[in-house]
Amino acid sequence: METTRRRTTGEFEVTFEPLDADDEVIGRMKVLKTFTGGLTGTGVGHMLSIGTSIDNSAGYVAIERITGDLEGRRGGFALQHCGHLQRGASSLTVTVVPDSGTDELLGLRGEFTIENLGAVHHYAFDYGIEPG
Repeated sequence: METTRRRTTGEFEVTFEPLDADDEVIGRMKVLKTFTGGLTGTGVGHMLSIGTSIDNSAGYVAIERITGDLEGRRGGFALQHCGHLQRGASSLTVTVVPDSGTDELLGLRGEFTIENLGAVHHYAFDYGIEPG
């Protein structure tokens, strides 16, 4: 049976809490999010980041656990982030961790796109739920 793909959009608020770092070069943050739109709920994650000696070049990785409601389905899932900034040109990949969906989100697969417009963070979530 083929999985039907869907797209939902919305906004989120984010708060970063610096964590003690064992290394002066690698930054650690706790990330707290509140989602509205097609996905409503909260996210808690941890991020590692590093800058370079070249202006506007950096990288980060993060794992985030989201709990809430995705277009009427309650549950939770995890997102894995991988971002690069190369001399001002950015790339970001955010995907659902395979088999991380719980409750009504079992079988969730998908990709998450984030767009920052000033203080407002927008998301688009392309996803499907594979039958069990």
